[in-house]
Amino acid sequence: MDFDQLKTFLEVWRQKSFSRAAEQLRITQPAVSAQIRSLEREIGEQLFDRKGGKVTFTATGRVFEPFAENALATQRHMLMMVAEQRHAARGEIAISSQESVSLYVLPKVFTEFKDQYPKVGLKIVRAEKSRTLEALLNREVDFGVVSLPVKDPRLVVETLHRDEIVLAVPKGHPLTLATKAEPADIVKYSFLLPKQGKQRDLLLNIFRMHDVYPKTVMEVESRELMKRFIVAGLGIGFLPSINIAEELAAGTVQTVPVLAIRTCRDLGLIYLKDKVLTRALKGFLDVTLRSATTS
Repeated sequence: MDFDQLKTFLEVWRQKSFSRAAEQLRITQPAVSAQIRSLEREIGEQLFDRKGGKVTFTATGRVFEPFAENALATQRHMLMMVAEQRHAARGEIAISSQESVSLYVLPKVFTEFKDQYPKVGLKIVRAEKSRTLEALLNREVDFGVVSLPVKDPRLVVETLHRDEIVLAVPKGHPLTLATKAEPADIVKYSFLLPKQGKQRDLLLNIFRMHDVYPKTVMEVESRELMKRFIVAGLGIGFLPSINIAEELAAGTVQTVPVLAIRTCRDLGLIYLKDKVLTRALKGFLDVTLRSATTS
């Protein structure tokens, strides 16, 4: 039994496919099948059930999976510790986050980190919260930055940033004449909503509680696109205040206080509890948490 066999075993499980595992590992499918057969002969039991074109664990495969994970984690730890005895912090750190977080929250962290650790690369993976959590648990990325709460005993959660969600309107919009708008006032205008997510559900629930609903709704893929549409006068919508700081300063966007709608967004840095923190990873964690206390 060797580490390549264990890596292949885990990749087949993640991909639920021998062919896709071969693509990820950049080897041939026959090579994947040969490694799994060799592993099964050594263990003396079948690890995967391949009936009906689907790849699932057998009972033995389910028992074997955490041992394979632990063995590879131990190997990574050993290699990292040996390397760090010889070299300064280097390598690559992968961080998964939403587009708006990557654009408005993380740049300051990245700048400070690169000043201290110039030999360490940073890889940014833009993804929604559910995909970030999946990537972390599959060890595809080192850290995630997501909206809170996150309740998973396998993860460490560090609060980074709190941001108020505000109603953003184009410059000179009629709503800016009101001291405070009510839900019944804002639904009279073209309204921009995220296509999915917690914020969308929260807003729709608030509208239902007040027995109102926007007459015209345009769904948008991202907060960045929503901001551009608001600047262009295509509608109004709720956005984190940090997303529109530049536009507010330039006067192209204004905010309107709304009665009964006041929400905040908490962002957190998350990583696996059993994650082996190299010098570079510890450095990134320290810089990020320090930035959170000074922002």
